[in-house]
Amino acid sequence: MSKRAVLLIAHGSPDKVEDIPAFLQNISRGRPMSDAVVKEVQHRYAQIGVSPLTCLTLGQTNGVAGELGIPAYMGMRNWHPFIADTLKQMTDDGVEQAVAICLAPHNSRTSVGLYKQVLFGAGAPFAIDFVEEWHDHPLLIDAFAERLRKGWETACERHGSALPVIFTAHSVPQRTIAEGDPYEAQTRETAELVAGRVPEIGAWQFAFQSQGMSGGEWLGPTVEDTITSLQKTGQTGVFIQPIGFVCDHVEILYDIDILFREYAEARGVKLYRAESLNDSPLFINAIADLAKTRLAAMSPVAGDGIQG
Repeated sequence: MSKRAVLLIAHGSPDKVEDIPAFLQNISRGRPMSDAVVKEVQHRYAQIGVSPLTCLTLGQTNGVAGELGIPAYMGMRNWHPFIADTLKQMTDDGVEQAVAICLAPHNSRTSVGLYKQVLFGAGAPFAIDFVEEWHDHPLLIDAFAERLRKGWETACERHGSALPVIFTAHSVPQRTIAEGDPYEAQTRETAELVAGRVPEIGAWQFAFQSQGMSGGEWLGPTVEDTITSLQKTGQTGVFIQPIGFVCDHVEILYDIDILFREYAEARGVKLYRAESLNDSPLFINAIADLAKTRLAAMSPVAGDGIQG
């Protein structure tokens, strides 16, 4: 067993609709949630059957292990396998050094910051290099650009005209940005870099999706408002490229594929989207390259190494 390893960290997803109440309690860290919120989340998960996030993340993890030739693990903040349980497994396997990478490339205290708290709060007995952000990694940009070009060209052919592109990322509370969080700037930078790789799309829009149900203002503009604005200019179709998510989950399969599609069609607009990164080889290579670079900067471990 290698003494070095990679740990991929993600949000987590319940295995079935019946798990939603316990899952939400994990997200809120025990704070009560209203019955209305619980029922709405249950409804969304029921509409997509089950979120493939855990399965897809495992596939990404195995892909990184295959690229590097060292073990790769996955740990979730809000569901099984929990980060603490994964760290215990890594300890039992004899890991002495690890690079931890959040599968959320844009740094925000509402996501990456919370993962970091859980990770270091678990008291792992081995050295961990935590990656704070990697929103501009060249291979990540290439992976998004590949999905964008292929999906956009196909959608334009089907629609019979060039489609305006809307890049999206998960919204966060506005107060988070006001207090200095780099998240908004990083998501917009990723969109600019991806658009630069696919200049044929022309002018594009940026919107934030999946605003929370809690009080306070959330970052916009919303996808709905952006669709309405484009419709008023005479557009009959739009193409969405999510750059804030690295695999299919409820924000993709429900928010975009069901909610936004219904909203658009009610206004005479056809909605298309790019395929999620999921098992993209370029995306797997991006994570592996990032991990390899960070591991190379750590103190050597006797008798250990990585491929490539």
